[in-house]
Amino acid sequence: MQLERYYSEQDGKLLFTRQQASDFAKRVAGDFNPIHDTEASRFCVPGDLLLSILLAKIGISEHIQIHFNGMISANTPLKIVETEHEVTVVDENQKLYLTLTRRGAVRHDPALANEIAQHYVQFSGKNFPHIMVPLMREQQMMINTDRPLVMYENMSLSFDDLQISSAEVALSSSTMSVNGKRGKVDLSFDFMVGDRRVGHGCKTMVASGLRPYCEDAIQDLVERFNARKQAYCTT
Repeated sequence: MQLERYYSEQDGKLLFTRQQASDFAKRVAGDFNPIHDTEASRFCVPGDLLLSILLAKIGISEHIQIHFNGMISANTPLKIVETEHEVTVVDENQKLYLTLTRRGAVRHDPALANEIAQHYVQFSGKNFPHIMVPLMREQQMMINTDRPLVMYENMSLSFDDLQISSAEVALSSSTMSVNGKRGKVDLSFDFMVGDRRVGHGCKTMVASGLRPYCEDAIQDLVERFNARKQAYCTT
């Protein structure tokens, strides 16, 4: 994955340019959400990029719980604050962007961290349209197709076996609950080595501004997504 391409460090702080964060979203995750475009007015650094860096720097614990506290803008210096059981990511004004708690044994292995992160991020990038569209159709509610926005809320990772060299990620279940104009999506997944499950996880995303489902509008959004992806892949 060559993670070092997608961020830099200055005075012990992480920095992301718009180009680095956008390239990670598109090249690694296959995520063509407009908020990761370099020219987006509401630009956001992908949460999966920060997650990948944390796994590389602090190791992989048997149990990890992550809460995402806010959107990260480009060129915001971020500091990783690490204690025995908790890791936080804050800016120079101590604004909190992420909280990670951990339990159990820890394995510090950059190669394993890279493998786990890459397989997870590639799985995560398939949220739309492969997983989200069927869930919205089932609930007969959808995101704003003109300004689509679905954000991380939290996620958990648990490993039964850390003495592995890699693991694929496979979806085990997906649900969407709706409360008025707000929707919550839970995606459960397994870490697999061949046919053996070596861990599992769940990520929760929040979508706001929901409205009644319209198949034509969703299909138009999917077509625009695929066209953006095709145009990027052919440049």
